[in-house]
Amino acid sequence: MADLSVLTGGRAGDGINSAGLLVSHLFNRMGYFPYMYFDYPSLIKGGHNFTITRASDMPVGACRERIDVMLALNQDTIDLHRDLMHDETVVIYDSGRATAEGQGVPVQEILSEEQAPAVMGNSCMIGAFSGATGIPFHIVEEVFTRQIPRGLEKNIAVARRGYGVVKQVRTIEPGTGEPLPLVSGNEAIGLGLLHGGLDAFVAYPMTPTSNLLHFLAGMAEEHPLTVVHPENEIAVILMAHGLAYAGKKTAVGTSGGGFCLMTESISMSGTNEVPVVVVMGQRTGPSTGLPTYTGQTDLHFVLHAGQGEFPRLVVAPGDITQACIWSARALSLAWSCQVPAIILADKTLCEGITPLQNGAFPPLPSEERPDAPSGREYHRYSFTENGISPMLYPPVPGSVIKVNSYIHDEAGITTERSDLTTRMTDKRILKEKTLRARTESLSPVEVFGRDHAPITILCWGSTLPGCREVAGTLGFRVVQPVVLSPFPVNQLKTALSGSERIIAIEENALGQLVMLCARNGISVDEAILKYDGRPFSIEELERRLSEVT
Repeated sequence: MADLSVLTGGRAGDGINSAGLLVSHLFNRMGYFPYMYFDYPSLIKGGHNFTITRASDMPVGACRERIDVMLALNQDTIDLHRDLMHDETVVIYDSGRATAEGQGVPVQEILSEEQAPAVMGNSCMIGAFSGATGIPFHIVEEVFTRQIPRGLEKNIAVARRGYGVVKQVRTIEPGTGEPLPLVSGNEAIGLGLLHGGLDAFVAYPMTPTSNLLHFLAGMAEEHPLTVVHPENEIAVILMAHGLAYAGKKTAVGTSGGGFCLMTESISMSGTNEVPVVVVMGQRTGPSTGLPTYTGQTDLHFVLHAGQGEFPRLVVAPGDITQACIWSARALSLAWSCQVPAIILADKTLCEGITPLQNGAFPPLPSEERPDAPSGREYHRYSFTENGISPMLYPPVPGSVIKVNSYIHDEAGITTERSDLTTRMTDKRILKEKTLRARTESLSPVEVFGRDHAPITILCWGSTLPGCREVAGTLGFRVVQPVVLSPFPVNQLKTALSGSERIIAIEENALGQLVMLCARNGISVDEAILKYDGRPFSIEELERRLSEVT
């Protein structure tokens, strides 16, 4: 298998994310499957930023512990990542900011001669990378033309200068794949929401979902979509309730701290049956924690957020394609079952970039809803066989559409009667059964790898791509519950049947999926846990699996 990793590093402000993305697009154009990971501190200015782009002739979604090419825009990049280098690592560095064994590029001199701004230094390094690895310059021009909206000619001129000052020391042969759209997890979630019929998106920027707000704001120029940035997270969720009450399919974006502020409104959604979708991007906690690093520590938080008992949908996609598919489904299911839905992602998924595979936009589940009468007395919470009541949106002449966060009767009028309290509770429980039946028809548990393998890796969320790759090497099976509420107990037991050993992989300290499984009568033999804010590498997964098998 062709497998090459490129690290691009420098200071905040050097355009490191853009440079890494351009490297990814070059590999994509060359016929490979790229995956890009972006690492940066929680600083507005300063600090060390780096990306790792891994390219392969097979889809990948996790990094390795070695790099084949380093593009260093400063000395820190070389000093901080020596442990990732090997004897054949190609080092290309800005000779005005760093010294190393490798090929120096006089970036500042080139920028001065071309009268180009400092930020174009990364274009110079991309040109040097292409020259040192034998990527034809016309491919660099094609990628720049598609990806750089401003200053294109000057960026190409600077890249050409970088291309010409280095010697070719490696040859990246053309791959056999066709270029595919490269998207981040945030963009995949946004595309999925749009596919599901999104009308409005409300968010206060909070890593790692901030770019979802930016992406959908851009899409609003081309789609009938309302995008709003209120003053805080409480305003976000309450505005979403208002939009949903008015009939607009609405989603919000946040992270753990913002979701804390939204929990009372999640509970309100449970009782007033106004659907709302929350994109919840996990990062390392508690509290502010590591705002720009990853984790899987909020599973039990979202499963139980909000007082009282009410059904909710929680889905945790594992890769870009699943993010697109299940975001659309979450929006559709939330509206068809009139429940809150949570798309549980994390920094690794939200900000990682890979090609969007075919099948990301399947047909949506049916949104059959009971017919609602208009022009006469309307009972918003009328009792039905499946717990889902007819839903009207104001204004409807002659009908009063009343929703209520108190215990209420069928018309939405506040009550404290014991019999109605019991009936409304039974209604919510019945609605959960309906939601469960609808998710069970959508393959809520995915299985990969070798059939009937004695060892099964159990994972959830963004650990999936790494687990899938390692399982392919070791001959294991991978089982991934995508839906975590209502928990697909029967499907998960079926998927795990025949396993002699079940090993859970999680990025938290307590084994939260393991606990959820135990609560539902499913035993796990071993748990491999990581909680330093960084995702598993392929080598680390292999090492730690070898310790328990």
